[in-house]
Amino acid sequence: MNRGLNKVMLIGWVDGQPEVRQTPTGRAVATFTLATSRSWTSSEGEHHEETEWFNVVAWGSLAEICERRMGHEQHVYVEGRLQTRSWEDNQGRKHFRTEVVAHDLIVLTDTGGLYE
Repeated sequence: MNRGLNKVMLIGWVDGQPEVRQTPTGRAVATFTLATSRSWTSSEGEHHEETEWFNVVAWGSLAEICERRMGHEQHVYVEGRLQTRSWEDNQGRKHFRTEVVAHDLIVLTDTGGLYE
């Protein structure tokens, strides 16, 4: 059987407070948005900046760590895999959402800045 690779590594800033809830079986799940930025200078000398937003999901003990240690604008490293879910709403419209399912997370700062 051929194997594939689905691995994501991100370093960015948490947008807002992670939302943590319990599944009906009592397992913790945390969701949060992570912003990553990049900047570059064009060949004409113009400075550009771009921010990409990622939906992140963490399960179990990792979700509990998110609840205890993470907050708005904290700088974090997230490693995981991409997963796309789909569902139909009450009007029969199909929706899709791509998320990073985290399996490792490191809080890089407790104050939100890379060099603080």
